[in-house]
Order: sequence, then C-alpha cells, then structure tokens
Amino acid sequence: MRTPLLAANWKMNMGRQAAHDLVNGLLKETSEVKDREMAICPPFHLLADVEKLVAGHPHVYLGAQDLHWEDSGAYTGEVSAPMLLDVGCQMVIIGHSERRAMFGETDETCSKKVAAAISHKLIPILCVGESLEEREAGKTADVVTTQLRGALTGQQIEKGSQIVIAYEPIWAIGTGRTATPEMANETMQILRKTLEEIFSAEIAQEVRLLYGGSVKPTNIAEFMACSDIDGALVGGASLKVDSFAKIVQY
Repeated sequence: MRTPLLAANWKMNMGRQAAHDLVNGLLKETSEVKDREMAICPPFHLLADVEKLVAGHPHVYLGAQDLHWEDSGAYTGEVSAPMLLDVGCQMVIIGHSERRAMFGETDETCSKKVAAAISHKLIPILCVGESLEEREAGKTADVVTTQLRGALTGQQIEKGSQIVIAYEPIWAIGTGRTATPEMANETMQILRKTLEEIFSAEIAQEVRLLYGGSVKPTNIAEFMACSDIDGALVGGASLKVDSFAKIVQY
C-alpha cells in the first residue's frame, strides 16, 4: 500500500516570517490527517527555519529544491547532499522542468544528482514531463521514459520507498491548464511499467508517483482517485495555508 504524498514546491518565494506563518498554519489545519504524508520544499535560505517548525511531525518531510552531485568543492552557489542533511532534509527535488529549461539540467546531471541523493539516504523527487509540442506530436511516452531511464538506469535501488517520481507535463505548470486525470494516469502507468523494466515489478509497485501541474483544491480528488497517482507536487497552490491544506485534506 503506497502512502499518499502531497509535496509543496515553494520555488523562489517566501521570506522567514511568511514561511513561519504558512508552516504553522498548515500544521494546525492538517493536524488530524494521519493517513498521508506531506513534503515541504522551501528555498535554501529557509530550510533550517522550516526544519525547526516541522520537527516532531513524523508525517512531514523537509525537502530541498535541488542539490549538486559532489559532496564539496569549488562549486560557487551550489549545495551538496551532506549540507542538506546537516539542516535536516529528507527529500530533494531533482530535474524540475524549470531547472531543465532555464539552467541546463540534463538526464545525465539528473542521474548524478539522484545517485548523490540516494548514497546519502535522501529521497529524490525526480521530475519528468513533456512540452505541449511533444504532447501534440504524440511523443509523451517517448519523452518521459527517456527521462526516467536516463536518470535511473544503474541506480542502486533496493526498495521503491527510496525514490519518488513526479510527472509534470510542462504545458500544465503554472498555466492553469491541467492534464485530465485519465491522461495523467495513463502516463503514470507508462512510468510504472518503465520502472519495472529498470528495477523490478516489486520496486515499481512501491514507488510513489506524483502528478504536478496546476493542482488545486478543486481538482486534487479527481487525480487521487486514479489507480497509479499517489500524490501531487504542488507549486502556486502550496503558498497559501487554505489552498494547500485543502489539497492535503482532499
């Protein structure tokens, strides 16, 4: 049985007081929710603050938005897995479409980052997704399976709980457009089949698959009703207590 996971990607938003208010409000509103988990992924400068707020809440993970594959070195502006562990992180987003499009992230660098995360017992939330042009050209399956294989082939995975996959169609991120639940679930089934081919049927059934792309309180229940969708990676709607709490409480 895969435990639902609702992950908040704050992106480049929030100051310390706003983060404090948001996390405390969210913890209060979701205090009765016991059958699912949350991940909060703030910008780097807020990780230590948020860790203090979520400490003692076993159903809440602290996640970072990226990491470098080396443990240390002359990499100005980068953050390593040991540094993330030092501030209490348990998860890290890797390969988000914004990182791929704006900062040159590739399947090769994603593979290195996934390996670094796993070696330090951080859970990577690996993002895959196609553009609108690729969707309309019927290339969705080719694109997402290539991204998945490129990042995961050869990784040392013993159980599915060591990784999370987030399917985010690029054309649905922050646009107000969403894939239908049926479209999303069809792609999830392709991803799960690919995971089975890379690892094993047992591991593939354990891996949690999240949907991301304009997820809102009004549509989360439809996605969560799908057979192969185990949660959501939420952007804009995670920046307010009311909206993200309702998503968690779907």
